[in-house]
Amino acid sequence: MMFKRIFLLVITLFITAFAFAQTKADTVYGKYADFNLLRLDGKTPDAIKLGEIILPDVNELPVNSRISFYNGLAKLYEDDDESKEAILLYEKVVAAQPDFYVAHRALGYLFLKHTDELYDKMQANPGDTVMILQYKAAVQKALPHLEKAQACDPSDETLEIIKRLYTNIHDYAGLQSLNGRLAGMAKNCIDILKD
Repeated sequence: MMFKRIFLLVITLFITAFAFAQTKADTVYGKYADFNLLRLDGKTPDAIKLGEIILPDVNELPVNSRISFYNGLAKLYEDDDESKEAILLYEKVVAAQPDFYVAHRALGYLFLKHTDELYDKMQANPGDTVMILQYKAAVQKALPHLEKAQACDPSDETLEIIKRLYTNIHDYAGLQSLNGRLAGMAKNCIDILKD
């Protein structure tokens, strides 16, 4: 008799916990749906606010929805000139979907802003070794993303930027092997995330 009561209590607690978890997941997914509507309606400030509310509970979303959410919020941050926040989220997107070249393009161009700033400083201080090393590190951060974007969606502008960056850091071997790398990366390209 005592065993039955304990068993029923355990089952009841399990069902209650499961129902609570489902309710929380449903609530987060509902907010995610609202977030997408706000984005589509062009209500960027409201979408960002709601996105920031969703972030702490984002693991309640299904994996594909989570990746789409990160990408959507990153794009909002990017358009709102909040590069640091956008970069953090785009990095989550490419970690989960390495062939999604749209996020790679965004990351490449966001990192490029920093390389351009460093290049200007480097030109003002030509012998500054620390500045040269910082510039080279920034370029090496931008290049893989720009290359993936170029491989999947070729653009004369992006190709010229890639070549200029290799030339600026005197990596002629990297420049020489560029076409082969692009051909290899072009085999796996995703342009739309599935929710």
